[in-house]
Amino acid sequence: MSPSSLEFNTRVRCMKHCLVTLILAAVAVAGMSCGQIEPKQKLATDTQTKASEEPIRDDAPLLLDDEPLLLLDDGEDVAPPTGPVADNSRCHVCHMNYVQEDIAVIHSRANIGCADCHGDSDAHIADESWSWGENGTAPDTMYPLAKINPFCMSCHPKEKIDAEQHKPLFAGAAEKKYCTDCHGDHRLARRRCKWK
Repeated sequence: MSPSSLEFNTRVRCMKHCLVTLILAAVAVAGMSCGQIEPKQKLATDTQTKASEEPIRDDAPLLLDDEPLLLLDDGEDVAPPTGPVADNSRCHVCHMNYVQEDIAVIHSRANIGCADCHGDSDAHIADESWSWGENGTAPDTMYPLAKINPFCMSCHPKEKIDAEQHKPLFAGAAEKKYCTDCHGDHRLARRRCKWK
């Protein structure tokens, strides 16, 4: 494949990715709007026909008992965060795969955002050259394999995580050697561009 056709194919893939992302976002927004309007109208109709039922409250749930659960309702019951939550929206514009990734979610709920580990990365965020096949600007801080565990253990020292499942790791006998091998899916399987 010639460099020009490779560049063209890369641009087409990036454009498709962006288009799919925009369509999914639009569908999600439209779905949330419709999901909030329709059940209230249904509740209002049902309440008006049955005088014995309680009047509709503003804080009443929108889900009726006889409606099937949404796919999002099938998961574990997770308590809502009690304190501030990190805002990773600047990063999730491009890195949507981390919106539900374990490490990102758990740290976000503890008010530790992407920028706390990778820096503000303003130049990385502003550089969209990767989308047309060029080399992109790296985030402020990246972690080669040798630096993953020391960085993680700066907040999670051995004394706090010395559990049975970590003993092979600390003994150097573990098959999985890096925190991100077991905790989440935080490493990119394949880098899509080279850094400038």
